[in-house]
Amino acid sequence: MSDTEPSIIRLARSDGTEEVAHPVDLGARVRDLRRARDWTLEQAAKQAGLARSTLSKIENGQMSPTYDALKKLAHGLQISVPQLFTPPRAEKVNGRMAITPNGAGAAHATATYEHELLAGTLTKKRMLPYRATIRARSLEEFDGWVRHDGEELLYVLTGTVRLCTEFYEPVEMRRGDSAYYDATMGHNVISTSQEDATILWVTTLD
Repeated sequence: MSDTEPSIIRLARSDGTEEVAHPVDLGARVRDLRRARDWTLEQAAKQAGLARSTLSKIENGQMSPTYDALKKLAHGLQISVPQLFTPPRAEKVNGRMAITPNGAGAAHATATYEHELLAGTLTKKRMLPYRATIRARSLEEFDGWVRHDGEELLYVLTGTVRLCTEFYEPVEMRRGDSAYYDATMGHNVISTSQEDATILWVTTLD
């Protein structure tokens, strides 16, 4: 490799393609992290336990920090050492939160389930959480298997249920039991309680 050719890291992806990651400018990365926290050089240096002049030289590419200095920087910025060399993949909003009072979620009823969608005020969620009342008592009540993209967590809140899937034997579950599965696999849930059972479902969206 010639001296003028930039080094690159090839990242293997799950679909077999390759993604090229260019080396990170450490000085610019540290400066961006400091400014994102609205810290002056003095404040950041104090947090990291470094001299202000040392931090200034690192940010301006005038010094290659030792590993000990990198550890101090990472500790001061409250991140890991590898994160100093890994830029954020995408812009994102931090500190989001949504409260859904009991019974206040958006309702969506079907013949077999009654869903209550949770955290409905948040957009661009990466998970879809909802509480479900299980009305069905037999598989015959379903129009075939339920299938959809993503992975899913099922947690039994009240009563008892039977989780039926196309590749496994039915599983009897009671309050406090949980199951995590590939949601592209056909699946249905029926209540085996005298009363309708309730469960928490969380489905990934990407």
